Amino acid sequence: MLDIAERREQFAAMFTRPLPADVASSATTLGGRPALRLRTTTPGTAGEDVLLYLHGGGFVVGSARVTAHVTAALLRHLDGRAVSLDYRLAPEHAFPAAPDDCLAAYRELLDSGVDPQRLVVAGDSAGAALAVVTMMRARDAGLPMPAAAVLFSPAVDLTLGGASVRSKDGVDPFFAPADLAWLFDQYAAGSDRSAPELSPVFADLTGLPPVLIQVGSNELLLDDAVRLAGRAGADEVAVTLEVAPRQPHVFQLGDESAEAAAALERAGRFLATRLGGEKEES
Repeated sequence: MLDIAERREQFAAMFTRPLPADVASSATTLGGRPALRLRTTTPGTAGEDVLLYLHGGGFVVGSARVTAHVTAALLRHLDGRAVSLDYRLAPEHAFPAAPDDCLAAYRELLDSGVDPQRLVVAGDSAGAALAVVTMMRARDAGLPMPAAAVLFSPAVDLTLGGASVRSKDGVDPFFAPADLAWLFDQYAAGSDRSAPELSPVFADLTGLPPVLIQVGSNELLLDDAVRLAGRAGADEVAVTLEVAPRQPHVFQLGDESAEAAAALERAGRFLATRLGGEKEES
């Protein structure tokens, strides 16, 4: 059994990719936490768009650097910069440390003068769940919403209540149900897993901005995405759900494939359109 440090090293070794030559990165802080700032060096991309990216890793592993290539792919469609947050991880820092950090980061962006109409949010897996919770918390605090959000394979039901947790067991190449249960145990640390801030599939999503959800059909968490889209639609949120056949959890993160590249392209266009940039294809 790997210890926490070994799990984090293994995850980083599996998924970290080099950044494109035309993407510059630098260390920064946001909301009191370390963060990675990305900007393309292409002329004419020094505008005011801002992408806040929240990485995945089951609330236990992962970092801003591991997912930086995904952040960079989305950034190509924006006129501005991206900031990816290294929120605190469990089990050293259990719930609500991560959502506290994410809301503090979101609030600092607004306080620094970022126009919410030029601000978008994205995340994968646990980070996608944190993106939803951050928007919920911001709404409840009376803060303005971002222009849009993209969620890759959101882990939004820590009760593991989705039917796909059972029907996709043995199909999902990354997880067995016990793997997810262990990760969520570290994060929830005895809290009620059905609480909306732990499992936003049960939350009131009224007032959230347009959302794009992408998920693979081979995932244990397929039904998390499907039910989240249904919840959003019932709460009058403009939501688009894409289910990629035969794709695994956060397939956008792995080695480049036609499916991953196309999904990231659609996600980037979705964000750009909500920022008043690229026109969506009809």
